[in-house]
Amino acid sequence: MKIQVLGPLSAEVDGDSIVPTASKPRQILALLALHPGQVMPVPTLMEEIWGQELPNSALTTLQTYILQLRRRLGTAMGPGRPGAAKEVLTTRHGGYLLQVPPGAVDAHVYEGLVTRGHAAFEGGDDAGAAALLREALALWQGPALVDVRVGPVLEIEVMRLEESRLVTVERRIDADLRLGRHTELLAELTDLGARHTRHEGLHSQLMVALYRSGRQASALDVYRRLRGRLIAELGVEPSPQLQRLHQAMLRTDPALDVVAGPRRGSTFDLYAA
Repeated sequence: MKIQVLGPLSAEVDGDSIVPTASKPRQILALLALHPGQVMPVPTLMEEIWGQELPNSALTTLQTYILQLRRRLGTAMGPGRPGAAKEVLTTRHGGYLLQVPPGAVDAHVYEGLVTRGHAAFEGGDDAGAAALLREALALWQGPALVDVRVGPVLEIEVMRLEESRLVTVERRIDADLRLGRHTELLAELTDLGARHTRHEGLHSQLMVALYRSGRQASALDVYRRLRGRLIAELGVEPSPQLQRLHQAMLRTDPALDVVAGPRRGSTFDLYAA
């Protein structure tokens, strides 16, 4: 079985899709897929589907949805494997379990690559970190579960994945900046800054990339516009780190030209206290 949740929901057995068209069974499949090999309690599945307002028929209806998923599994597996669907989507005390290896789910492959990428970065292997994190990000085909109507449980899962994606992008750019790829990053960072208008980390990376590309004035303008937004929308000044980065650019601090050095950490923390 191959399952994808980093984008539209996809689940295939030998190339045949088992994704139901009805929204609630899709929610169940997505939630089970995000926790392969783990029992998903019945109350959690019910909360995802109905929230706090459970109908009287909730348990019976949930069992019907599980049966529908098993039928789709059985059809995809073929008549030569009777009972195999129950071995994949199994009933456990108090819940249900999708018995597939974590490597069958793209989110778990992604998280494994991210863990290795962070370890490479902390270990000083910037090229390895950039490659691993780029491979992880390539697994995304759009917003997580973009075609699934999410309830309260899946909503948290989607938020967690999307936040992880943004952190991973930021760390991959940290590695690329340390490798001297500032000019190649300008288009990507400009787009990211436009989509995340108050994200100081991404703006600090854009400032550094511009500065190292010989565009000091543009780098200072990024700071000016961000500061204006933060004051107008939130009534706050930029963080001390960003203010110190701005001052370093005004005085053309030679440390800004250092592409890679012994100090690990994010571009945002170049001038951390």
